[in-house]
Amino acid sequence: MLIEIKEEVCIPLTVIFQKSLSAGQVPSNWRQADVTPIHKKGSRSQPSNYRPVSLTSQICKLFETIVRDSIVDHLERNELIHDKQHGFRRGRSCLTNLLIFLNKVTRQVDEGHDLDVIYLDFAKAFDKVPHQQLLLKLENHGIKSRVLRWIASWLSDRKQRVSIRGRCSRWQWVLSGVPQGSVLGPLLFLVFINDIDEGLLSNILKFADDTKIFHSISSERDCLSLQRDLSLLANWSKKWQMEFNASKCKVLHIGSGNRLFQYELNGHVLESSKKEKDLGVIVTDNLKSSSNCQAAYNKANRVLGMIKRTITYKSPDILLPLYKSLVRPLVEYCTPAWSPHYNKDKVLLEKIQHRFTRMIPGFSQLDYMTRLNRLNLWTLKECRNRSDLIELFKIYKGLSGIKVESMFEPSTDSRTRGHSLKLMKHRSCLDLRKYFFSERVVNRWYELDEDTVSATTVNMFKSRPQRLRQFKTSFYTDT
Repeated sequence: MLIEIKEEVCIPLTVIFQKSLSAGQVPSNWRQADVTPIHKKGSRSQPSNYRPVSLTSQICKLFETIVRDSIVDHLERNELIHDKQHGFRRGRSCLTNLLIFLNKVTRQVDEGHDLDVIYLDFAKAFDKVPHQQLLLKLENHGIKSRVLRWIASWLSDRKQRVSIRGRCSRWQWVLSGVPQGSVLGPLLFLVFINDIDEGLLSNILKFADDTKIFHSISSERDCLSLQRDLSLLANWSKKWQMEFNASKCKVLHIGSGNRLFQYELNGHVLESSKKEKDLGVIVTDNLKSSSNCQAAYNKANRVLGMIKRTITYKSPDILLPLYKSLVRPLVEYCTPAWSPHYNKDKVLLEKIQHRFTRMIPGFSQLDYMTRLNRLNLWTLKECRNRSDLIELFKIYKGLSGIKVESMFEPSTDSRTRGHSLKLMKHRSCLDLRKYFFSERVVNRWYELDEDTVSATTVNMFKSRPQRLRQFKTSFYTDT
């Protein structure tokens, strides 16, 4: 509706926005929210297993977008947000977080070192941000004057109620936290936890409130150093009233000779784990991707079953969009970070596309490649290899939060054959490093031509290797 009447409401909304900002006041109905609980995991009877998403005024969200863009421009231009934060930032994502993490971990393990990784869990992080401390941090980041007053008004005197199936609870005052589901809330949270990694000696990576800290372990001294950093994090959480849920914080011991040191957080001994879900990807203590492949296969298979049961008219025009939007994302999520190298895992994932193509009437008797050609689809392993090249292109062109020199080394080969952006491929002792993204992508990148690697946009780069496949059908297949 707002899009349809944009010409009529543009000037009135501009006046309202300007008045609101200059006065530092937010209309009361902009500070009311209907909370919809979204189940995360665990028992559905426990309220703590739900994420409260606030449904707020669309007009307010429009103004929040304007304020957010201005604050983001200030923070990024002055480099005020630490590089370890990958959440809600341009050029950074779950994939960049995982690639940086696994690149460091696989390199250390390949060199014969052990590592301890600690996954930290905040207790209701977004809901417990204290408003006065948040405003203090915003001011320290250079956000002052009218904008700070407007944010203070936006945070204060908020009311919310739970809405389920058309029935609503009584209104309750909101005394802390930033609204989940708002436009401005995630950015304010990033500012609030921006200084959490100050003074730490261990590596730390963040995606909003998902935080992990890890350290190479060669002696007990390294374990004590990691324990010291945990104590610093605990002190930070107490100072800023952002408590950790120690019972949900887990330790992943990586390496065959790991000392299995027991770490404590706020007097609670952290539980060890064999595998942990890290930003949607299962990371195991042996760093193999088989568990993640099985989990992706199970989820995609369930969705395929739902499509098969509920869609009666199974024409390609109906099924293909459903498959591309509902099923394939489940088996292609962050594949550069976990792409399998065991044939059994590749075959398992490919079964998803086998099953889908056989669902179409008249296709079940055809061989797999014929079905793919008629539907204009690639094999899933070809899609994974293509994703590798696209991610490397983004890194090389500065479109990713990963610095190219942190993951790749320019080749010193003086031969003129091929293109000018050659990379060095290192000798690896273990398969987990040999087949990791930063090593496996080098050979295929080397086969591209100068016009392809010199593309100026991602879309331009995507189209050129696609044409290359037409002339060299084996380009994206694994050798």
